Amino acid sequence: MELLAPAGNYEKFLTALHFGADAFYMAGGRFGLRAFAGNFTDKEMESAVKLAHENHKKIYVTLNIIAKDKDFDGMKEYLDFLVKIKVDAVIVADIGVLMFVRKNAPSLPVHVSTQANIINSYSANLMAELGAKRLILARELSLKEIAEIRKTVPKDIEIEVFVHGAMCMAYSGRCLLSNYLTGRDSNHGECVQACRWKYYVREVSRDDELEVQEDKNGTYIFNSKDLNMLEHLQDLKDIGVDSVKIEGRMKSSYYVATVVNAYRQAIDMLPKKPSKELCAELEKASHRMYTTGFYYEEKDKQFLENSSPVQESEFMALVTQDCDGKEVEVEMRNKFSIGDVLEVLSPNIKILNKKITIEKITNSQGMEVDSAKVVQEKIKIPCKLPLKVGDILRK
Repeated sequence: MELLAPAGNYEKFLTALHFGADAFYMAGGRFGLRAFAGNFTDKEMESAVKLAHENHKKIYVTLNIIAKDKDFDGMKEYLDFLVKIKVDAVIVADIGVLMFVRKNAPSLPVHVSTQANIINSYSANLMAELGAKRLILARELSLKEIAEIRKTVPKDIEIEVFVHGAMCMAYSGRCLLSNYLTGRDSNHGECVQACRWKYYVREVSRDDELEVQEDKNGTYIFNSKDLNMLEHLQDLKDIGVDSVKIEGRMKSSYYVATVVNAYRQAIDMLPKKPSKELCAELEKASHRMYTTGFYYEEKDKQFLENSSPVQESEFMALVTQDCDGKEVEVEMRNKFSIGDVLEVLSPNIKILNKKITIEKITNSQGMEVDSAKVVQEKIKIPCKLPLKVGDILRK
């Protein structure tokens, strides 16, 4: 199965590339559903496509807004650009955008977004007839339902599903709560995640009968747990899923590194189950309580008692030069000091979770200091492990 990673900006793309993703989804400045991600300039996108192809990877660009007529202004020129730089596909949610792409850029493969709400074989086959190469199925489907859809669509039509990350209380993300409360359109990439806010809910005529539990902090009935299918990848492979997708274009580079690395290792060891140590990796990135969503038709629901994410580790430094066996150059991200013990996050499974005790810190001026305090300063620390550019130190 293809491992598809989020690339909210160029740094996150490089991070996902380093940690083993097979493909990346990203957006330019328009037409995507993450308006407040860093996103890519035209020059950055062209560079990303070139680098991805050199490494036999793929780039998919989002055109997944729910479009009004005015939103088509400039779309043809944008498609011309995407064809020119040879992106591998575009992701669309709106059937009008799908037809626009097929008419104006017929050579460009189209993936139909989860926000198109494909939940049955008839919709799936219609999208295939309209020219879609890949169907990103709605998140509300069980394994059994996905298997049935896979059986009915042509074999050359690919099936993609989400396996990890934030979920939405609305049907596959088509929500108006943000629009209603703040005027920021979630279907144009401006969602404020109002579902994560604290609410008091009561139906006037049924005071104590409405099954809504709350404490002194309120109730979080709109607030979803995070999806985590790391231990169940073989089930997805068995029913014919072609690509597994990680949510997170708005998440940090550290989140991308941790999650992509865990899923890369897990896919590579199939059909063997991931170890407890590998599963524990996903506790080290920011997340809400985990769930397997709708895949197993769980009865415990997917909603959460609070909206606060947790994580067990913090991103301390990014390796910027390969280790020479004596010391390594790193870019500081959070303060650390002599005596601290930092843990390695690396796609090299032999050094994953190895620890380094900080015995010496040399700053960018060549002076020895007690602590790394300047964010993004390049410093050197003693190290004998074979760290590579892109590896991460965490605490």
